[in-house]
Amino acid sequence: MSHSERLNIADRFLTDRVREGRGDRIALRLDEGELSYAEVDALADRFASALHHLDVRAEERVFLALADGPAFVGALFGTLKLGAVPVMINPHQPVEAFAGIVSYARARLAVVDPDAIALAEEAAGLASTSLPLLVVGDAGGEHVRLDDLPADGPVEAVATHPDDPALWLFSGGTTGTPKAVVQTHRSFANTTECYAHGAVGYREDDVTLSVPKLYFGYATGCNLFFPFSVGASAALFPDRATPEALFARIARHRPTILVTVPSMIQAMLDHPDAAAQDLSSVRFATSAGEALPPALYERWRATFDVEVLDGLGTAEMWHIFVSNVPGDVRPGTLGRPVPGFRVEVRDDDGREVPTGEVGKLWVAGDSRGIGYWRDMARTKQVFRGEWVVTGDLVRRDEDGYLRYVGRGDDAIKVKGKWLVPAEVEGVLGSHPDVTSATVVGAPDPAGLIKPAAFVTVRTHRDDLEQELQRWVIDRLEAYKHPRVIEIVEELPRTHLGKVNRTVMKQRARERLATTDEPTP
Repeated sequence: MSHSERLNIADRFLTDRVREGRGDRIALRLDEGELSYAEVDALADRFASALHHLDVRAEERVFLALADGPAFVGALFGTLKLGAVPVMINPHQPVEAFAGIVSYARARLAVVDPDAIALAEEAAGLASTSLPLLVVGDAGGEHVRLDDLPADGPVEAVATHPDDPALWLFSGGTTGTPKAVVQTHRSFANTTECYAHGAVGYREDDVTLSVPKLYFGYATGCNLFFPFSVGASAALFPDRATPEALFARIARHRPTILVTVPSMIQAMLDHPDAAAQDLSSVRFATSAGEALPPALYERWRATFDVEVLDGLGTAEMWHIFVSNVPGDVRPGTLGRPVPGFRVEVRDDDGREVPTGEVGKLWVAGDSRGIGYWRDMARTKQVFRGEWVVTGDLVRRDEDGYLRYVGRGDDAIKVKGKWLVPAEVEGVLGSHPDVTSATVVGAPDPAGLIKPAAFVTVRTHRDDLEQELQRWVIDRLEAYKHPRVIEIVEELPRTHLGKVNRTVMKQRARERLATTDEPTP
């Protein structure tokens, strides 16, 4: 194949830095030290060699169930060098979820930390299949260890085509079973050029630090592929992200780009020592996964004096394609389309809606995935020619900024009228005692759909639920008020950290069955 028909993102994001003479630059910043690009490339070769000796071949799937660290990065790029397809797994997810992925993906083997051996074994048992393991570190039993396999030295990356499968990314919906989007080498190269280089401007001297872990596509880009594409460095740590963990790494690594989500922005601001933290090294923070409330943005700016670039991306397009950018942030919006992507707002019949009206978001660009693995019906529904129909409801203003309204499949019909949960969630979130809110619809005993809300609060008092109902009724049409409001310690999350609306709907059904509807 010609050079233009060859693209392997292991070369594009890693080995090319060594070929450019930048092998001595720091690639990874860890709690225990640093690794250069040359050292990371050698580690990727080590994994590629091991996988080759285990007979992994091009286009076969390889599970990566690893904590953030050198092994994750080496295994990811080593798998890509062979032309195989990494399937990144949350190593802390429930065993039933892992078993479903094992059955669904039919991977050749799994690369795991010792801590994930039991999880992988139990998941394979539940899936009634065998799953060979390659263990990084000491392993009991009969599993193969990385150190048991020979190292063959430098490995030349397979000359994959730009449209060959590169990675599987699981869709981040809030309901139902997640499906894998088969993404190509072209997609990762395209978004890196359009978003990381063009829109937000990653630089060689950047240091990135992320709240989401690398198995989440948002972090795979912002905290690995994007910094590696320019010879910058990524700070990694294996433990769960907490405000304390982040403040400690910010003090140690002095990142210039902080990759975060609204829930962590809230948690960092609520930390008792927030005002004493020094975030002066951070050029900007990114936010994705859910809309960032304007009040939360303004509070962050007032506390840390750092811009937050809220944006929207999907697994179907791999990463962010609508975003605020440095020096041009409009709070409460997702920003404008990233150059290189086309975005339209359409109605249910596929016609563009007028400016200011709500519609479904359609996007086109060279980061479009191939489709959903083993789900042609859903593929036909979402992938329509060059367009991807995301299912997100948005509104475009006169200046071209997009405002997130909600998910189309989350909309609730109450008394014959449509209710978008994000609107009610925003009103609840504006109450001074509320830290987060989720609104879902569920049937009452008569089978009628009613809205219910679940909130986390700063201080719980006996009359707060009734006060919050009145707070909504005073600000929205009466039919939109939640018939029940429940104060919870925390909201359940999906494998990608989004609120699990399926769990919330079941809880709402239970509450509605025992609650008399209040009169507005």
